[in-house]
Parts: sequence; structure tokens; C-alpha cells
Amino acid sequence: MADRQAALIICPGRGTYGKAELGYLQRHHRGKTGLIETADRLRAERGQPTLSELDGAERFSPALHTRGDIASPLIFTASYADFLDIDRARFDVAAVTGNSMGWYTALACAGAVSAENGFRIVDAMGGNSQAGEPGGQVLLTLVDEDWRTIPGLREAVLALVERVEDLYVSIELGGMMVLAGTGKALERLLAEAPPTPARDPLRLVNHGPFHSPLMQGSSDRALELPASWFDAPDRPMIDGRGRIWRPFATAAETLKRYTFINQILETYDFTRAVQVAVREYAPDRIILLGPGDTLGGAIAQALIAIEWRGLRSKRDFQEMQAGDPFLISMGREEQRALAT
Repeated sequence: MADRQAALIICPGRGTYGKAELGYLQRHHRGKTGLIETADRLRAERGQPTLSELDGAERFSPALHTRGDIASPLIFTASYADFLDIDRARFDVAAVTGNSMGWYTALACAGAVSAENGFRIVDAMGGNSQAGEPGGQVLLTLVDEDWRTIPGLREAVLALVERVEDLYVSIELGGMMVLAGTGKALERLLAEAPPTPARDPLRLVNHGPFHSPLMQGSSDRALELPASWFDAPDRPMIDGRGRIWRPFATAAETLKRYTFINQILETYDFTRAVQVAVREYAPDRIILLGPGDTLGGAIAQALIAIEWRGLRSKRDFQEMQAGDPFLISMGREEQRALAT
């Protein structure tokens, strides 16, 4: 046991179950009949297509599989099943965090909610988001192709946020920023955004104005979910403000209110969550749960920003990964075996 490595677990959010991930549950988790059967039963009870049907579809449908009420439960179940696959003889889970919707998965991985209630939360919130508040999200890249900060770009974007009504910083995402707003606000953003050399601003498909005051209705509906689903975590969790929720020092009602008020209505600072986690727990490895691995760049950029282990650029990170990867992405076939 003394030889186990300390691992920071990161749970991905929306946008990580794409065409390449279709069949993820069948490929990697066919043996987890209890977990998937429970999810299927809960979906069927609400008259929704089951995860087995969705994951086993013949073709990936962007119009279907990216919807909140479809993508969220698929991602949660795939991520949590990946968490169960981590080799505990080799890794000690030091702490858990997640990005955006990944916070709900982090609750389950940390033991603050049961796996079944975690699924109930994600399924309810996915339906919540699909029921929809008006607006959406746009992703902007604030670093160059080597993941170095572009001087003045962040300040220019924040100045635009100040000028445009109903436009908000939704997620701090490493070298990227997600903005949320009404349709009108996003149109102005796309028309007036300063040049972003690495990549043009990207409107995120089937995403609502998450982590902004525009989600008040979603927050109100979420607060109707039972407080009894929540408990103190078994292991530390780092939230979207960089706050640590510790075992034996967490009030369940306070955790519920953060999850369904602050986490929904305020900026989710994933960058800070990663930075606090590595500084506080100094993990030997970061394990990014699947599906997908699109969050890897944001994690690396968050580490580069504080020069973690001497990282100063994308090249530095690639060199570190080429030998003995510090970041293990379970959604990548060549890295999955390093964690399981």
C-alpha cells in the first residue's frame, strides 16, 4: 500500500461524448450490468430512451447525442464506470474535481452522493438544461499555439463582457474562456470579439447559458431535489471556486446549496480548481476520466499558468507526457491501461 501513487481524479463535463465515443459503455463497461441496468431503469421509469439504446445506436446523431438530457447521463455513467476501473492497488485517490457538469460526477466519485442519486441528479439537471433557459455558450481561446498567454487578450475579452448586456464569464478553462449569454449577447460577442489567433470563437452546440444568472429557473427547479441525497464526502473535493470540501468538515445542506445555487449561477473556475488541487495534494498523477479526452489541453494549460513541475509551454507538456505521463486520460486507448 505504501507504494501507491497519489492521484487527482478529474471528471469531464459536457461535450465529451462525441462520434468517437459512441459505444463507450459497451466497449469498456459491458460487465458493469448493475450500474448500467440501474441507469436504464431510472430512464425507462421517466419514459426516456435508455443509455443502452443511446450508447448502442448504429450512428452518432449530433442533434440527439449532444442534447443535455442525453449527453449528461451518458457522460456521468461512462465517467463513474471509469472511476470504478482505476487500479486501487496502484493509485490512492487523493482528491476529486470536475469541470462544469463534471462536478455532479465528482460528488459521486467522492462519496458525497451515492452512484444512483448522482445519476438522478445528472439526469434531472440534463433535462433541466434541455428544457432550457434562453441563450448559450461561446468558447474563446486566449493562448497561442504553444499555450502561452497572448498579452492583453483576456483583458480585452473582459472589457467586452462589461460592455455587453446579458453576457457573462461562464467557465475559466485553462487557456480558454467560455462565455454565456442570451442569443443577442452572443451575436454581439461573435461580431465584436478581439482577434483570437489560435482559434476562432466557437459556439457550443446544444449548450445553454450555464454558470450564469440566466440559469435562475434551472437553479430553482434543482433546489426541489431531496437534500437527503447529499452527505459529507469520503475524500476531498475541489469545487468551481477552488474551495475544498473535506470529509468530516462538510455540511450536507451547505453542499446541496452550493451545487444547486452557486455552481449553476456563478462562474465555474476550472482553472483554479486544478491549480488548488495540485498545490494542496501534490499528486503523482492526474487521472482524467472518460469519455473523450478534450479536457486534457485545459488541464495542461492550467498547470502551465503556474509553471507546475517547470511547465512553461505546450512543448514542455508534450515532452513530459512522452515519457512517463503525468496526466493519464482514460478516454485515450493508449493511456487507459496505465490507470486500470
